[in-house]
Amino acid sequence: MSEPPEPVSKSSNPRLQALLGHEFFAPHQWKRRLVLWSGAILVALAAILFAKASTWAYQLFQHILSYGVWIPLILTPVVFGLLAWVTEGRLRATRGSGIPQVIGTLHIEDEGFRERMLSLPIAAGKMALTLIALAVGASIGREGPTVHVGAGLFHWLGRRFGFTDPKAASRFILAGGACGIAAAFNTPLAGVVFAIEELAGTFEHRFSGLLLTAVIIGGVVSLGIMGNYSYFGRVQADLPLGHAWLAVLLTGVICGLLGGLFARLILLSRHGPLAYIGRLRSQAPVLFATGCGLALALIGLYSHNTVYGTGYDQARAFVQEAALTPGQGFGIAKLLANVVSYWAGIPGGIFSPALAVGAGLGHNIAYFLPNVPAASVVLLGMSAYLAGVTGAPLTSAVIAMELTDNQDMVIPIMAACLLARAAASLFCPTPVYKDFAERMVQDFERQQAAHAESTEQARLEAEALQHVGHTSAFDEPAAPQDDLDDESSSQP
Repeated sequence: MSEPPEPVSKSSNPRLQALLGHEFFAPHQWKRRLVLWSGAILVALAAILFAKASTWAYQLFQHILSYGVWIPLILTPVVFGLLAWVTEGRLRATRGSGIPQVIGTLHIEDEGFRERMLSLPIAAGKMALTLIALAVGASIGREGPTVHVGAGLFHWLGRRFGFTDPKAASRFILAGGACGIAAAFNTPLAGVVFAIEELAGTFEHRFSGLLLTAVIIGGVVSLGIMGNYSYFGRVQADLPLGHAWLAVLLTGVICGLLGGLFARLILLSRHGPLAYIGRLRSQAPVLFATGCGLALALIGLYSHNTVYGTGYDQARAFVQEAALTPGQGFGIAKLLANVVSYWAGIPGGIFSPALAVGAGLGHNIAYFLPNVPAASVVLLGMSAYLAGVTGAPLTSAVIAMELTDNQDMVIPIMAACLLARAAASLFCPTPVYKDFAERMVQDFERQQAAHAESTEQARLEAEALQHVGHTSAFDEPAAPQDDLDDESSSQP
């Protein structure tokens, strides 16, 4: 009888077998990579569409203005009120910039909360309502909403392909937010830095490669469709060593203080004078938003219609030293327009409007520094004010450098941003996005605690009803039914 054949080994080459068994070739890992890369393409396309539609919406508003500068006094308040009314219900998560919602979902792993903040209807509503707001002159940006939309699309893709683990979902949300900011500004490096400094607040080595790859793919798609362009064009500016560095000090302190003041104003603290404004908004949100729209229209009349929209054209005029600029009062007027637009509670971000305010303030400061290149001071003002508003100096510096394709002022810009963050902390110690996110987290935790308390109370009441017996007319425990039967049988 012949002996049975020896089992054939799976691989004659142990090294090849070990290589193929590496985590890099794992099907699960490749599935995640493909989903992330597909998401990056989808977010880039959505960001491009959003950018084009935002430009069209603002052009529509300018066309409306051509029929009469008084039209915003009626149109803007009415639409602001309607937007506040629409976002009172299921679309409440579309309010504001969207970045605090993304940060909140990274800290709260509850799936119900994430679905309320990042669902596809929320992402679609965010884009549509932001466009409507821009079409009536709201002083808002599209960059924060693009971050919100990017995180929502990535969250949906992750769930659609089975990545439902809370940690995996967090990584998808983080990558989506980074792709959003990179595609919105066409600044891939800023997307990565923003994800680390602003969204996650930490650096995760294991996920850094996938995050970087997703942002690069989104950037390649944007580059292929939109071309290799800088947001404000290439700015030929430098800052020689010496007395010209006084511009760093002045822009860092002044723009930082005003940026922190803006952040404190839109936060509407729960104590002090701003708390009264917050109570008014919570008690009558539609009427309050209508009043904010009227205030914006009045500021628009005062500023000769320069404060409406994202402020992109005005900031570009300042930084490129165009012959026609909005004037010396633009910076403060735009700041006030940003405040009332955000107070209204309508969808819209603060990134590009903040850059416009910083450009206006830098233009003002350059007036007092005649021997310093004006474009350099404007660029410092933009980056410093953005750092003061967001509390993210590194992200602000990288955005400013990538938006203007300028590497000659790396050190001055970073110095101004650090000074601005320190100055802004006098008004707003916690960065504005993180403050909003913390409030959102606290509200969720209070709701959860209240729900748990009510559930426990209902359980205790049900148990008490089960254990209590029948009572007599004098609220005394009734005698058991068996004892009553015995007594009745013993009577004649």
